[in-house]
Amino acid sequence: MPRKVVSGPDYDDEYDDYDEYDDDDEYDENEYANNHPVKMGKESLKKSSITVPVHWTCSMCTFSNHESMVYCEMCGVFRETFVKSAKDGLLKAVAVSSEPRTSAASKIDSAKTPVKTRAADSDSDSARKHASMSYDKANSMRLPSAGSSLGAEKKKKTPVLSDAVPVERIPLLASDGFQPKGNQSGGASSSSQSDSVIQKLSSDIGQLNVDKNNVNVTKPCLPEEYKPEKWMLADPESGALSQLNLAIVGHVDSGKSTLSGRLLHLLGRISKKDMHKNEKESKEKGKGSFAFAWAMDESSEERERGVTMTVAVAYLETKKFRVVLLDSPGHKDFVPNMISGATQADAAILVIDASTGSFEAGMDGEGGKGVGQTKEHAQLVRSFGVEQLVIAVNKMDAVAYAKERFDFIKLQLGSFLRSCNFKDSAITWIPLSAVENQNLISAPSDARLTSWYQGFCLLDAIDSLQLPSRDVSKPLILPICDVIKSQSTGQLAAYGKLETGAIKNGSKVLVLPSGQEATVKTIERDSNSCTIARAGDNVAICLQGIDGNQLIPGGVLCHPGFPVAVANHLELKVLVLDITTPILFGSQVEFHIHHVKEAARVTKIVALLDRTGKPSKSAPRFLKSKQNALIQVTLDGAVCVQEFSKSRALGRAYLRSSGRTIAVGVVNRIIGQDQN
Repeated sequence: MPRKVVSGPDYDDEYDDYDEYDDDDEYDENEYANNHPVKMGKESLKKSSITVPVHWTCSMCTFSNHESMVYCEMCGVFRETFVKSAKDGLLKAVAVSSEPRTSAASKIDSAKTPVKTRAADSDSDSARKHASMSYDKANSMRLPSAGSSLGAEKKKKTPVLSDAVPVERIPLLASDGFQPKGNQSGGASSSSQSDSVIQKLSSDIGQLNVDKNNVNVTKPCLPEEYKPEKWMLADPESGALSQLNLAIVGHVDSGKSTLSGRLLHLLGRISKKDMHKNEKESKEKGKGSFAFAWAMDESSEERERGVTMTVAVAYLETKKFRVVLLDSPGHKDFVPNMISGATQADAAILVIDASTGSFEAGMDGEGGKGVGQTKEHAQLVRSFGVEQLVIAVNKMDAVAYAKERFDFIKLQLGSFLRSCNFKDSAITWIPLSAVENQNLISAPSDARLTSWYQGFCLLDAIDSLQLPSRDVSKPLILPICDVIKSQSTGQLAAYGKLETGAIKNGSKVLVLPSGQEATVKTIERDSNSCTIARAGDNVAICLQGIDGNQLIPGGVLCHPGFPVAVANHLELKVLVLDITTPILFGSQVEFHIHHVKEAARVTKIVALLDRTGKPSKSAPRFLKSKQNALIQVTLDGAVCVQEFSKSRALGRAYLRSSGRTIAVGVVNRIIGQDQN
């Protein structure tokens, strides 16, 4: 599930650290000087001859090192201040000591070099300030990377020292073989050698990458450089049915699970034993009409509450397709689950409850105030990229198969679907009754329906759908929908739909956001092992060479040479839906993209967009219903994402607030990794 960001503790600004101490308490002057060097005056500081203990934090392993160290004692990475100073020529390298850092520090302590003031050495003070500024700048800059770490790490503050307190920076560096630029006491004989050493050292340091978030070891390649292999394009499985991912959506209690279970039973996907068990258990709990629904709703909580809570996956075959049914929850509380599962859909069946009052509730919400899940689900599936829709007008038996009721629903819903950019030619209307088995896999037998309807049954309508194009010529992208236990190996497996590319046993993949490479061990499709999977297939993939804990829902398996980006600062093109509260700068929203949900904040409203997509010259103060706009959002945690122009599956985004979807859109630009 989405990662939760644990915020730091709240501190009371009015709390004083020194309130706990009694002013009348006796204390030793030397002890106080050790604990509070900043409070001591210049006279007492010289008298005590105590050096301020300044430390710097390694940018790679976060180990605290002594000020005298120019590289980390733990991992050996050079200090940012030293890197910057070496590049700017502030320091001259004479020789790099190979002695341990601890011995160098002990020599300095035994020598007890006197503290230098600002007036005594202005050059060293300017070098100190410049080095400190360079460290602050280097420590604060974070470059966006295609493989940035998913969790945004907290910044570490650089110690700030008062100008009145001199710091032994130059003597400490001098003990390690470095001298300030202004100090030429080394003689002209070593100047040429020093110049050659510093040039070589600077060139070597320039090649180092100290970006903590860069988890990708493979240099990204340009998309046009990718060339698919022959086995990806050829189909060795001659005569195999094409796979169609079909989402079942609609308002709560419209009969989605019952319709799905009835289809599976009629097509022989549910055994008589299991069906008898469901009928018996449902009658014992007083829910006899839920027998077919329980074929999809298998959890005890779903059966107890009588509603679908997560997307249930089932498989069936028609004359033309191998269909993956995605039975989605209809209750408004579980719309995020619906988004996560149904975003894999190639086409959708929108189930409508024809009974009096139920259709109206699905359109206008309870009490006619707001937006029902029929409208919301239709808007969402269109934003998923679904263009083909089957409208299953269910429970026609409740209205005696009245043609007038069917025509009324078709008129009201049809106008709304056109406003969602569905084409009339891509919509198929089917009147049916799942409970009475009318017009599901064969023509209806009830005379009240056959008297005015002679069109497709539901199964024929599914076969009439057109399969969307599968792009196997692009690099592999598989968003992880869920992490399940493989039935063949018993190991954890990444489950999801291959959006682009192809994969086979033995293939190397990059697991994001962890950035680790792994090898494909087994591939399962519809609980059956296979050797090759291509774009459009729903598969479970077991990996070797990686810890199973690195597989998380919302992650991505991709080609090692073509990693997707991991970022939390994005620019979106959005369409604002029917909202009552305008979207303002700083508005808190839920950000949904493929199988991830993250808390986010609107950080900028860039411009409004006209029908041609041209931005306005001035930025609006807020957004209201039906407006198209260009906005920027910052997420609490980074997600795997791509621009919509590069990957449609990883480039569609949805904004929700207060339990409602307020905007849908696409990722226009990845700004990067924001640490604020």
